[in-house]
Amino acid sequence: MDPRPAPADSLVSLLDQLHDIAEPRPVSMMPATWGWAVLAALLLALFAAGFWAWLRHRRRTAYRRTALAELDTLAPALVGGNDPSALAVLDRLLRRTALAAFPRAEVATLTGSDWIAFLDRTGGRLAAFAPALATGSYARHIPAFDGPGLLKAARHWIARHHA
Repeated sequence: MDPRPAPADSLVSLLDQLHDIAEPRPVSMMPATWGWAVLAALLLALFAAGFWAWLRHRRRTAYRRTALAELDTLAPALVGGNDPSALAVLDRLLRRTALAAFPRAEVATLTGSDWIAFLDRTGGRLAAFAPALATGSYARHIPAFDGPGLLKAARHWIARHHA
């Protein structure tokens, strides 16, 4: 080996002057400011409030889903028009639905044209089927009615009535 120092411009002397690479500190996963934490808490609170409101609405309208499912089972008898008890079952279904949504004192005493007027006033399209609904449950002979139209009007009232 040569005991003489290497010239200043030699490659070895230049490499000896280099320092080790300093690694940066790891990046934190925490937000840089409290604002992000507050925003996250606010969004979580809004989500929880929205979920709670949706759940309350879902519970309040459970009677509608039950009535619509029952109406679906009654649909073949109404559309066919050959089952004399179909109108009576439909009338009871509409009354049970109305009793679930409105005060009992307002609904329980309604009969005939008052009942049909109540259904129309609360959001129904059932006035065209007044003779069938008002007397169909009690008459010996079933009045002529449009089964699919009555089914559609009953479904509309159950789904859309406003209490």
